[in-house]
Amino acid sequence: MSLRLIVAEDAVLLREGLIGLLQRVGHDIIAAVGDSDTLITATRAEQPDLIITDVRMPPTRSDDGLRAAVQLREEFPGLPVLVLSQYVERSYALGLLDSGGGTAVGYLLKERIAAVTDFTAAIDQIANGGTVVDPEVIQQLVRIRKDPLEALSPREHEVLGLIAQGHANSTIATQLFISPAAVNKHIGNIFSKLDLPTTTDGHRRVLAVLTYLRT
Repeated sequence: MSLRLIVAEDAVLLREGLIGLLQRVGHDIIAAVGDSDTLITATRAEQPDLIITDVRMPPTRSDDGLRAAVQLREEFPGLPVLVLSQYVERSYALGLLDSGGGTAVGYLLKERIAAVTDFTAAIDQIANGGTVVDPEVIQQLVRIRKDPLEALSPREHEVLGLIAQGHANSTIATQLFISPAAVNKHIGNIFSKLDLPTTTDGHRRVLAVLTYLRT
């Protein structure tokens, strides 16, 4: 079936290649853009059947395309979206794949484009409400879906539990019959194992507690 598509990709050669490929199989490219802001504007104006977007695009060249896709799925529930990427951006990938009940959405690595038949079939499947996820994406998301506290030792679990109860390091040391230096070491290990962002210890402490409460 012929679809009205918007293609968002900042690499000109890849964008033109995608356009040519999609037009050859009968789709209508109603807009081709190179940044996330223009993607949002074009989608609002054209109301496409499906959008195909890269993850990393201007203005920041980080995960702008993926964040735009999540935003557009919130703004236009059920909007079919296919995200293409050279790597797995895990933070927003989960939000994208969870949006709209997980229907009419896809996340593929760019290397899959070379398999033209499978690629075009994925577009049709997403447009019809299906979900298409690259096997590598699934593997990485399954890894981060695991309980993040599994990596903690029993003592680190105890320390984190007491932190969540609002106890200061000195109180934790007293309750566990260990030295304040040992408490600090355990807390450092907790921050590292939970892969918390490098910021102030107070902020990381809050993030650690939030992780504890979610599990």
